[in-house]
Amino acid sequence: MTTRQRGMTRREYLAATGAGLLAAGLPVLPAAALAEIRQGYQTNMWGMPTYYLMRSGLLEKHGIKFQEFAVPSGNLTMQQMVARQVDLGTYAAQSFIIGNAKGGLIAIALIEHVGKTARITARKDLNISKVEELRGRRIANQTGSSVGNVFVDSIMPQHGLHKGDYVEVRMDVNNMVAALAAKTVDAMVNVEPYNVIAVADGIGSDLMDFSGVDTMPVFMAATPDFVQAKPDVIIAYLKAWLDVASDFKNSPQKVADVIYKFYADKGYNMSLDTFAKALARVEVNPGFPRDLQPYMQQQAEILLADKKINAIADWKTALRPDFMERARAGS
Repeated sequence: MTTRQRGMTRREYLAATGAGLLAAGLPVLPAAALAEIRQGYQTNMWGMPTYYLMRSGLLEKHGIKFQEFAVPSGNLTMQQMVARQVDLGTYAAQSFIIGNAKGGLIAIALIEHVGKTARITARKDLNISKVEELRGRRIANQTGSSVGNVFVDSIMPQHGLHKGDYVEVRMDVNNMVAALAAKTVDAMVNVEPYNVIAVADGIGSDLMDFSGVDTMPVFMAATPDFVQAKPDVIIAYLKAWLDVASDFKNSPQKVADVIYKFYADKGYNMSLDTFAKALARVEVNPGFPRDLQPYMQQQAEILLADKKINAIADWKTALRPDFMERARAGS
């Protein structure tokens, strides 16, 4: 697990952030006035709206500084939050439900829908065109992740495949494209940008995305300790997210440039066209739809039947739309 912290002294804050905020026409608050959060995020495409939030200067605009904790997938952020190592983080419903059961985690907003980014990709040389053809095959899957749970509990049974009908290879999402290229696995259950990279490089062929089975809402969750201690910070934080949504809608090239640089700096050889295709599959629209509870109940019942949780959450305490309502009212 990779953990990277970003702490700022007053001088570092003014040097690293102040000039950029002034150039962007945003007000700069004294460092002493800033509330601090510990922000978790995953380094796949699901975490990139959060990465943009941290690089945009919008948190500082709303009086917040941050430490960042990067991990390969959201279920690891959830585990950090259960251990109270991180205050805030994003992951899909399945990981949130498990996190609520284990650590009382609370959803403060729905940030994005990512069903189109979650995909099953097979090795191109195998000429596999249907999920059913994965019977007996070695499939890389980040076990315990939301994508991994949906794949095992919903998608494979819908295609007549159950545990034992295929070989599940537990693997970090960051390593799956290399495993596909090395032919140590026959397919991977992964999220963008890794699937689009595999296809663009001629290594993989997409079999399906998850959107027809699960739109996969991704929540911003907070620990109950943080919710109790810093409700005003949560409201300011969500105001920053509303500004992020505006940038995704009105300044998409600005957003794309920031996120593309993240992957370029990590050595990913990905064209702008390939990257744009991956980013377009993330639907960013921070809010808190009122019709979430039936979906959450359905997912919780699946996890309960699979013995991944011991009880279904009290949705009145697990889902908190009031924070987003107050952020919108004050924005």
